[in-house]
Amino acid sequence: MGQEYEYDDEYLELFDSWMKDQGFTKRTQRAYLGDVRLFLGSVEKSLANLEALDVMRFLTKMRQGGAGDSARNRYLSSIRTFFSALIELQIVQHNPSLNVKKSKVEKNQLPTFLSEQLLAVFLQSIEGKYQIRNVAMFLLMSYAGLRVSELHRLNIADFNRSTNTLQVFGKGRKWRAIPLPNELVKVLNRALSERIDTRSAAEQPFFVSQFGRRISIRMIQTIAEKYFEELKKQYVELQGKSVSSHKLRHTFATMQVLAGTDIRTLQELLGHASIQTTQIYTHVGDKQKQEAMNRVSAFIPVGMGI
Repeated sequence: MGQEYEYDDEYLELFDSWMKDQGFTKRTQRAYLGDVRLFLGSVEKSLANLEALDVMRFLTKMRQGGAGDSARNRYLSSIRTFFSALIELQIVQHNPSLNVKKSKVEKNQLPTFLSEQLLAVFLQSIEGKYQIRNVAMFLLMSYAGLRVSELHRLNIADFNRSTNTLQVFGKGRKWRAIPLPNELVKVLNRALSERIDTRSAAEQPFFVSQFGRRISIRMIQTIAEKYFEELKKQYVELQGKSVSSHKLRHTFATMQVLAGTDIRTLQELLGHASIQTTQIYTHVGDKQKQEAMNRVSAFIPVGMGI
């Protein structure tokens, strides 16, 4: 058996500094560092002696642990970026992951979403000290289409009570205005009335943690995961499926398509830069229409076919 290597955290610290300098988001930094840490913990060679086969073995191990095509490709991207950074920093001379191919991910995969019934059960299951805050967050995702990152960035000033609209700062540093239904406005007003005061008067985030700070992206995801796990226990159709907070945004988009919202309007509501991203949801609508027509076909009288 070969010599076991314990990699110094200095490599990860250098990688982290490099990513910050390159302008990577904090979320990407955390994800890449976690992936690279897993990779380094799985190999038994020095960095200079690593080969493409070592990378492939790691990716195979991740697959055996349940990683799909997208997750496998992210691991590969993390490793490639790590070695690119080390080459630039003159720590290593070659990148062992360059000749490892990405998995082909099926394009336009239909996004998973909750039915109206399951969404109602999910929202009604939310309880506890911060019930109103949490309900307000998940209503904004499922009935206004906000991303988790947009909830995190939302400020009180972004909510216009006189016009019942929300100014959302989205991807690409672009703003979009979303008109809010009256019932959602009522919940937001109540959430504000019960909101904890922030420690800093300099900023006024809409959603605040128990410590008086802007609620983190990870905390929003964790709260959603807790209630989704309870939902999975009750509904067999959800067991074995990956259901996360982002599925609430998928649910909003799907409901809009089924309600007849045109694709351009939906693109604006979701804040998509490209209409191709939005068109994925029209395929969901097509599937629903096909199922509806299949149900109707059962009522066609026998013998009417020519």
